[in-house]
Order: sequence, then structure tokens, then C-alpha cells
Amino acid sequence: MNDYGKDFQPLIEVKHLQKSFTIAKRAFAGAKSCLKAVDDVSFAIYQGETLGLVGESGCGKTTIGRTLIRLYEANGGEVIFRGQNILGLSEQKMLPYRRRMQMIFQDPYSSLNPRMTVAEILKEPLAIHGIASGKAALNRVHELLQLVGLSKEQASRFPHEFSGGQRQRIGIARALAGEPEFIICDEPISALDVSIQAQIINLLEKLQEEMNLTYLFIAHDISMVRHTSKRIAVMYLGKLVELADSGELAASPLHPYTKALLSAIPVADPILEASRHRIVLEGDVPSPVDPPPGCRFKTRCRIAKPCCAETEPEPREIAPGHTVACFAV
Repeated sequence: MNDYGKDFQPLIEVKHLQKSFTIAKRAFAGAKSCLKAVDDVSFAIYQGETLGLVGESGCGKTTIGRTLIRLYEANGGEVIFRGQNILGLSEQKMLPYRRRMQMIFQDPYSSLNPRMTVAEILKEPLAIHGIASGKAALNRVHELLQLVGLSKEQASRFPHEFSGGQRQRIGIARALAGEPEFIICDEPISALDVSIQAQIINLLEKLQEEMNLTYLFIAHDISMVRHTSKRIAVMYLGKLVELADSGELAASPLHPYTKALLSAIPVADPILEASRHRIVLEGDVPSPVDPPPGCRFKTRCRIAKPCCAETEPEPREIAPGHTVACFAV
């Protein structure tokens, strides 16, 4: 991977992104409240790299991914792709960017239309973006299937005739159909058997190297992300709490939440494992509908200071490329 200097322009830059959902407080009640799924998040992703995005379920990881490609419309902020803020574009002007930005979904069982054959599924983006039709489209379908390790003879089959790993390969082929630059991998292996997960990861890495793809790799397993990503961003309750090079984050985590995540990773050496200190977080994640004032992690933090309850910490660059939002650092 490249070493990214200050003069190197990112492929995609996220600035102060916000996404909220309006929900009812009680069933059959008129009162409504606002759930801030993503609250003032900023980061950049560079050409050819993989940025890992990790955190507990419900922290806003998937919401960020869907908002970047406008499956969800943001409530504020900017998403700048190659110098263009795509959040303000009309649907017609957004269409070329949709081709260049694609998503691999978490569940291969629900992300494919069960009434369409594989050929029809893969021809759809080709038709939408005017890439190919007729015999050329079928040839492209065969190329895509072979690219992800499937055979062209499988093009006439339906999704239910494939295993979970094969379905995810079809989902990857669909994402590649438009020849994108940027792909959001939304927990692409979490629904698969462990024996299949490594195959999908190897496939994604192979495709990235061959096609110079850029990934946002969303996952809750930080041990997986640190082996696949150049840099890692850690989220907690809608906020980005730490961002650093994957090697530096593993060796010198700064935020107490990041330290807890890394301490949960088992070590193969039983002697070393016995000597490690496991950080167990007490309590539950606060509600995103009514987050605590100040630092959102303070209710589970052992080193919280009085100021943590009063003021929300802003991300600070502690070392080159290493930012953290914590008063105790």
C-alpha cells in the first residue's frame, strides 16, 4: 500500500457526516424522537487502500456505508468523491457516480432477487448504466462469473441453487459489473461459514490488486479488519473515536474503547494469553435516541474524568495519521 502524505488527494472524503432517523417512542403514540445514527463523522479514503470501519452492532457503521452511496440521504455534511460533493446532486447527475461507487451487502441470502437468474441479476447494472446489451451483455456476465470463481454455466441458475459463499460471489460480481473505483464491503463475511470466510477475503484482496479497487471494509471483528486494512477507524455510538494505521492501532491503541476491543482478541500462545489483561466493559451501550451528555463512552469508561460528563471530546491528531477523541489521552 502507499504511504499517504498531506499532498496526496483522497479518492473520497467524508466531512462532518450526519444521519438521523425519526422514530416513534411508543407504539400507537404520537410522540416521536430522533435517533442520531451518524453524528459528525469525518475521514478520508485514498485510491487503492482499504479503510476498515469497526465497532459494536448499532454504532452506525452500516448507516455510514449506505449514506456514502446515498441509499440513505444524509441530514448534513459532505461526501466528496474526486472533488465533487455528491450529496447535493440530482438523481440524474448522481447516476455516473453510482456506477463508480458500489456496495457488497452483508446477507447474500436477502440481497439477491430470488425471482431472477444470475444472468438477469448481473445484466441489470449493465443495462442501467448503458454498458452493454444483447450478446455483449451475456459475454460480460460470463466474464464476471469467471472473475469471482464461478462458471458461465451457472448463469441460468437462481440464487436459491447456490451456497452462501457462492451467493456472496454473485454479489461481488454484481458490484463489479459497472467497473467501479470504490466498493463498500458491508460485513461481507459475517453471514458465512468460517471455512468460506477466508476464501471471500482472499478473493476481495485479489480483485483489489488486479483492478486497483478502493474499499471501505465494515466489520465488527477488529482482528479480521486489522489484517485486511491499511488503516482502521473505530466507531462508538455514532461517533468516530479513533483512526490510525492498522499496525499502529494494534501496537499503541489510545482510546479506552479501542483498547477493550483489542484485548478481546485471543492469542494462539497459551502462555502469552494467560498473561494478557482482558478489559471487560461493564454496562450496556447507551441509547442513540438519548445519548449521555459529554463523552458517549463515559458510562462504560474506567478512566473517565469530570470533564467527560460536561464536554464532548473532539478528534485530535496525537501522532501523524493517528487521531483520537478522548480527554484522557
